[in-house]
Amino acid sequence: MSNTTRLKEMARGLGSGLGYAARFAVPSLLLLLMAPEMLSAQEAISSGDTSWMLMSTGLVLFMTVGLAFFYGGLVPSKNVLNTMMMSFIAFGFAGILWALAGYSLAFGEGGSFVGDMSMAMLSGVGMQPNGSIPDMLFMAFQGTFYIITAALISGAVVGRMKFGPYVAFISLWGLLIYAPVCHWVWGGGWIASMDTPALDFAGGAVVHVNAGAAALAAALVLGPRSDYGRRAMLPHNVPFVLLGAGILWFGWMGFNGGSALAADEIAALGVVNTMLAPAATLVAWSLLDLMFAKQITAVGVATAIVVGLVAVTPAAGFVSPMAALAIGAIAAVPSFFLIRWRAGTRLDDSLDVFAAHGVGGATGAILTGVFASVGATGSGAQVLSQAISILAVFAYSAIGTVIILKVIQGVAGLRPAEALELRGMDVISHGEEGYATGDGAVLILDDEINGGSAS
Repeated sequence: MSNTTRLKEMARGLGSGLGYAARFAVPSLLLLLMAPEMLSAQEAISSGDTSWMLMSTGLVLFMTVGLAFFYGGLVPSKNVLNTMMMSFIAFGFAGILWALAGYSLAFGEGGSFVGDMSMAMLSGVGMQPNGSIPDMLFMAFQGTFYIITAALISGAVVGRMKFGPYVAFISLWGLLIYAPVCHWVWGGGWIASMDTPALDFAGGAVVHVNAGAAALAAALVLGPRSDYGRRAMLPHNVPFVLLGAGILWFGWMGFNGGSALAADEIAALGVVNTMLAPAATLVAWSLLDLMFAKQITAVGVATAIVVGLVAVTPAAGFVSPMAALAIGAIAAVPSFFLIRWRAGTRLDDSLDVFAAHGVGGATGAILTGVFASVGATGSGAQVLSQAISILAVFAYSAIGTVIILKVIQGVAGLRPAEALELRGMDVISHGEEGYATGDGAVLILDDEINGGSAS
């Protein structure tokens, strides 16, 4: 082949290459000029992080099912459906209210106390990146926290609160109490803006102290059950309690691990600590059971698991695995003894929500300030910030709960007639029984349900 021929072939190849380059480069350049935000979104969103957060969202949502079984097994059979429904109803009412207004109040720009309504009805919440995941997925993940926090409170009022007023309560509480507290800690509010911001990895204050304070206030406002102190409220299905605790532990991997908002080393640390802390609580609780009751009870083991999960929640991404073991073991002590003390009083926090969640969450939050070593360092200043956040959340939640319940009490009442309450909340609230008795449907007259005398 002559040099002239070679030059012609090279020129033809170069022209072809330039043509292909132009064919792909020009549209890419136009896309960059016309919609740079589309490219930035594609570059910023991580498929790995998104996959983990999709899984975590499902895990946390499943926790509310676990809570329903945990609570449902602890009550007499005449109240099992009503107790479980108090958790399941939160899927609907809390879930919708989160999308309509709660998310905006919690994470909107707003001020130091509460967010604005700029994202009401999910306005502007789409597939744009929020960190490395879609903004809409972040909204859904946070919504699962909103749902279970509302459901947690029900454990303090089971067996004696009308269902309609309960639904009204958790709806108002979520918007007026949970959303502002969430904004204080995670939405850029005043707790996040302190000189030494309080550490709350996955909800020690936002979820557990908040719900525990509301549970204590609700138990005081409603007063004890009609037969409290005269008849033992024995768990009707302890296997349900163990199943619920197991589901909660499983789902809590997404609760704590997902709070890293990425599939990274912090998520791995959160999952490991979520495995270890409840194990330590279980051992410590079992030893305490042996010392004071001479036997290890199944309900005690299930309760210990929950207390350990609660205690490690604020610390999960901030402490080492050995510190998580210490937090789990230490948290067993105050909750164990508070439950034993409460049983001999007139305080009818029926399922010990305050002892498990309020005290467990506060213990874990304080110990986070002591043991933090990842992304933050434990110090006296940090412990002080943790204490300030706990006290502020507790006071706001407790006072707000009392006000909301008093308003509902004035409008619709909170409790059924005593005779109906003694009959059981399943039939009077839902017209159903958890277990067939063989006697057919139980009929309750309308005037009985509305407060008349019961035969």
